[in-house]
Amino acid sequence: MDELIKKINQFRDDRDWRQFHNPKDLAISISLEASELLENFQWKTSEEAKEKNQENIEQELADVLIYSLMLASDLELDVEGIIEKKLELNDRKYPVEKSRGSKEKYTEL
Repeated sequence: MDELIKKINQFRDDRDWRQFHNPKDLAISISLEASELLENFQWKTSEEAKEKNQENIEQELADVLIYSLMLASDLELDVEGIIEKKLELNDRKYPVEKSRGSKEKYTEL
Protein backbone atom coordinates (compact mmCIF):
# COMPACT_ATOMS: atom_id res chain seq x y z
CA MET A 1 0.00 0.00 0.00
CA ASP A 2 2.82 2.39 0.88
CA GLU A 3 4.47 1.92 -2.52
CA LEU A 4 1.20 2.66 -4.31
CA ILE A 5 0.69 5.85 -2.27
CA LYS A 6 4.27 6.91 -3.04
CA LYS A 7 3.64 6.35 -6.75
CA ILE A 8 0.42 8.41 -6.64
CA ASN A 9 2.12 11.22 -4.74
CA GLN A 10 5.10 11.18 -7.12
CA PHE A 11 2.75 11.53 -10.10
CA ARG A 12 1.12 14.52 -8.39
CA ASP A 13 4.39 16.09 -7.27
CA ASP A 14 5.98 15.74 -10.73
CA ARG A 15 3.18 17.97 -12.01
CA ASP A 16 3.23 20.39 -9.06
CA TRP A 17 -0.44 19.66 -8.32
CA ARG A 18 -0.13 19.29 -4.55
CA GLN A 19 -0.83 23.03 -4.28
CA PHE A 20 -4.37 22.34 -5.51
CA HIS A 21 -4.96 19.25 -3.40
CA ASN A 22 -5.99 20.44 0.04
CA PRO A 23 -8.16 18.10 2.14
CA LYS A 24 -11.39 19.96 1.32
CA ASP A 25 -10.84 19.81 -2.43
CA LEU A 26 -9.73 16.18 -2.30
CA ALA A 27 -12.92 15.30 -0.39
CA ILE A 28 -14.97 17.16 -3.01
CA SER A 29 -13.09 15.33 -5.77
CA ILE A 30 -13.87 11.96 -4.16
CA SER A 31 -17.56 12.83 -4.18
CA LEU A 32 -17.48 14.05 -7.78
CA GLU A 33 -15.64 10.99 -9.02
CA ALA A 34 -18.03 8.73 -7.08
CA SER A 35 -20.90 10.46 -8.89
CA GLU A 36 -19.20 9.79 -12.22
CA LEU A 37 -18.87 6.15 -11.17
CA LEU A 38 -22.60 6.05 -10.40
CA GLU A 39 -23.48 7.37 -13.84
CA ASN A 40 -22.25 4.08 -15.29
CA PHE A 41 -25.03 2.26 -13.45
CA GLN A 42 -27.88 4.73 -13.95
CA TRP A 43 -30.91 3.14 -15.63
CA LYS A 44 -29.11 -0.20 -16.03
CA THR A 45 -28.92 -3.42 -14.09
CA SER A 46 -25.54 -4.15 -12.56
CA GLU A 47 -24.95 -6.73 -15.28
CA GLU A 48 -25.80 -4.26 -18.07
CA ALA A 49 -23.54 -1.63 -16.55
CA LYS A 50 -20.62 -4.04 -16.32
CA GLU A 51 -21.19 -5.27 -19.86
CA LYS A 52 -21.48 -1.79 -21.39
CA ASN A 53 -19.23 0.31 -19.15
CA GLN A 54 -16.57 -1.95 -17.60
CA GLU A 55 -13.60 0.17 -18.71
CA ASN A 56 -15.18 3.42 -17.53
CA ILE A 57 -16.23 1.82 -14.24
CA GLU A 58 -12.62 0.81 -13.67
CA GLN A 59 -11.34 4.30 -14.49
CA GLU A 60 -13.84 6.11 -12.27
CA LEU A 61 -13.28 3.71 -9.39
CA ALA A 62 -9.53 4.25 -9.79
CA ASP A 63 -10.11 8.02 -9.56
CA VAL A 64 -12.09 7.58 -6.33
CA LEU A 65 -9.36 5.39 -4.87
CA ILE A 66 -6.53 7.68 -5.99
CA TYR A 67 -8.13 10.77 -4.44
CA SER A 68 -8.95 8.78 -1.30
CA LEU A 69 -5.35 7.63 -0.94
CA MET A 70 -4.07 11.16 -1.56
CA LEU A 71 -6.37 12.48 1.15
CA ALA A 72 -5.29 9.79 3.59
CA SER A 73 -1.65 10.54 2.82
CA ASP A 74 -2.08 14.28 3.22
CA LEU A 75 -3.86 13.77 6.55
CA GLU A 76 -1.10 11.34 7.60
CA LEU A 77 -3.59 8.53 8.10
CA ASP A 78 -2.60 4.87 8.14
CA VAL A 79 -4.94 3.46 5.48
CA GLU A 80 -4.66 -0.14 6.64
CA GLY A 81 -5.08 0.97 10.26
CA ILE A 82 -8.22 3.04 9.67
CA ILE A 83 -9.78 0.26 7.59
CA GLU A 84 -9.03 -2.33 10.29
CA LYS A 85 -10.52 0.00 12.91
CA LYS A 86 -13.67 0.51 10.81
CA LEU A 87 -14.03 -3.24 10.20
CA GLU A 88 -13.82 -3.83 13.97
CA LEU A 89 -16.50 -1.18 14.56
CA ASN A 90 -18.72 -2.71 11.87
CA ASP A 91 -18.20 -6.15 13.39
CA ARG A 92 -19.64 -4.85 16.67
CA LYS A 93 -22.50 -3.03 14.91
CA TYR A 94 -23.35 -5.98 12.66
CA PRO A 95 -22.76 -9.20 14.61
CA VAL A 96 -22.96 -12.24 12.36
CA GLU A 97 -25.71 -13.89 14.37
CA LYS A 98 -28.00 -10.86 13.89
CA SER A 99 -26.98 -9.53 10.49
CA ARG A 100 -26.27 -12.59 8.34
CA GLY A 101 -28.50 -12.42 5.26
CA SER A 102 -30.15 -9.19 6.44
CA LYS A 103 -30.09 -5.83 4.73
CA GLU A 104 -31.26 -4.01 7.87
CA LYS A 105 -29.25 -1.16 9.32
CA TYR A 106 -27.58 -1.91 12.65
CA THR A 107 -30.17 0.23 14.46
CA GLU A 108 -32.88 -2.14 13.19
CA LEU A 109 -31.18 -5.43 14.10
